[in-house]
Amino acid sequence: MATKAKVFGYLPNDQPPFGQMVLLGFQHVLTMFPATVLCALLMGFPVPTVLTVTGLGTIIALIGSKLSMGKFIPLYYGSSFSYIAAVTAITKPTFGVPADPHLLSVVQAGFLATGIINVLVGLLIRVAGGKKAIDVILPASVTGPVACTIGIGLGAAALNNATGITGPTGTANWPEFIVALLTLVITICLSVYLQNKGFIGMLPILLGAIAGYIIAALFGLVHITFGTFFRVPQFTFPVFNDPLTLTVIFGVGVMAIATIPESTAHLYQISLYVDHLAEEQGKEKYGLSEYIGLNLMLDGLDDIINGIFGSTAGTNYGENNSLMVITRNYSGPVLLTAGVIAIILGFVGWLADVVNSMPSAVAGGLSIYLFGVIGMQGIALMMAEKVNLYDPKQLAIGAVILIVGIGGNIGFPGGFLPFPVGQVFPSGLPAIATGAVLGILINLIFVFFKPSHERAAVEKK
Repeated sequence: MATKAKVFGYLPNDQPPFGQMVLLGFQHVLTMFPATVLCALLMGFPVPTVLTVTGLGTIIALIGSKLSMGKFIPLYYGSSFSYIAAVTAITKPTFGVPADPHLLSVVQAGFLATGIINVLVGLLIRVAGGKKAIDVILPASVTGPVACTIGIGLGAAALNNATGITGPTGTANWPEFIVALLTLVITICLSVYLQNKGFIGMLPILLGAIAGYIIAALFGLVHITFGTFFRVPQFTFPVFNDPLTLTVIFGVGVMAIATIPESTAHLYQISLYVDHLAEEQGKEKYGLSEYIGLNLMLDGLDDIINGIFGSTAGTNYGENNSLMVITRNYSGPVLLTAGVIAIILGFVGWLADVVNSMPSAVAGGLSIYLFGVIGMQGIALMMAEKVNLYDPKQLAIGAVILIVGIGGNIGFPGGFLPFPVGQVFPSGLPAIATGAVLGILINLIFVFFKPSHERAAVEKK
């Protein structure tokens, strides 16, 4: 009788050997680096500070999950694009130049507010009954399309990097596009053909990035400028006595509403794939989706850390979720290692310079794959939760989220719907967040005013 082949992969509490943890952790850092750094540059926060503090926040959140329930929730925390509009209204940054430290300190008060909101919502969910309670407000018919929107809505950004186009118009640069396509194809082939081939099968993104980097160098696209070897990040601390503080607390704090569905969708996705791997390996399922309240509390804790030490408000990263799904590596110790590497990047200038020298074409090729997988995970979530897409109610919720979120993010400058609201949303309403909120509100209409056939089914029981 043939024995069943061992299914390779790491579950959240698994700890690979040290050398593997370093390589796998660096792959996580490589995955989060472009978006986290871009957010920092757009909002005017110093990049070394953001790398260091987001690494610290990730470590504390992971330790918090392990201490709370005896198992890791394998998520990486980085900067969130949801806060850009509200923050830039205050910091008014020049791209790549850190904003006035005092303005950053004012904005940090708003980040503390987002953290507190997340913690309170998480506590409410835990008291109200966990997954059953959140399913009323955030069912899979909402979180699935939100995940699709986040991934597919970032498609234009990935293609801009891949083509070398930085503005709304322009002609693609063929050398950069060729590098992006080769990086994409190599990475996909590595992820498919190396699956279940041992440790090397868990490094497709890192190997794809290295291959893309070498190809880009052959095309003359790699440029490295080394600064000082060591540098100390610039830490700032929140202030509460500025006239703008209340405006910032409201304008930035309210954006927690946008990140809660995103964070919940990420947890649902990673829980689904972790349990699938556990089942394949004949081990006990983790059931991470039951810890939605704790997950939001950890999100809030991460934002509080960012608010205290001067980093951008964040969320757990769908890009790193995609990486874990592709590599079948959900190890919490690997993510802890990634957090340590991110902290080191903040202090070791040359290491950051090498990573930062990755051409946008390579990042674009990787992003096409990673962002697309985020969208596909949303579809997988709806399938796993058996969302009835023949039901006009479920169709309506998903349709609104997808069209407002994706259409608004791609069709309007900066991804903002043209409805400015004072200093809170000076550039307009962020499309992805607006789509998510509309989906939540439409769902609540059907919760409080059930269709007649649903009322009849309840009465019959």
